[in-house]
Amino acid sequence: MKWITFFFALFILLIIVFADMGKLGLLRFVNQIPHGDKAGHFILYGILTLLIDLTLLRSPRFTLHPNLLVFRIALILALLIGLEEYSQQFFAKRTPDMVDLIFSYLGVVFFSRLALRVRRTNK
Repeated sequence: MKWITFFFALFILLIIVFADMGKLGLLRFVNQIPHGDKAGHFILYGILTLLIDLTLLRSPRFTLHPNLLVFRIALILALLIGLEEYSQQFFAKRTPDMVDLIFSYLGVVFFSRLALRVRRTNK
């Protein structure tokens, strides 16, 4: 599970780097779909959240209460996502968008709750 999480995080990082350079290539088609950009933020950051949550919830190293662990992960991701959205103003090919940020945060919240449900049903 941790390798899937690692490679998915790397995938999102590459998307961000290519978007900053204005070289999204095939992924540009998402912008042609009505609200595809917003759905992409929700789904990609949500799946990243779910993978990180499930990976760390299954790790014996973390003895925090599951709700507290997931909450801390969500806060860290929210901070990183906010910084990434803010940084877009410094790239000519990017435009920061508060609605994108909101959909990213909604993905984090929804998939955090999903991770806790998955954990409860697999216990």
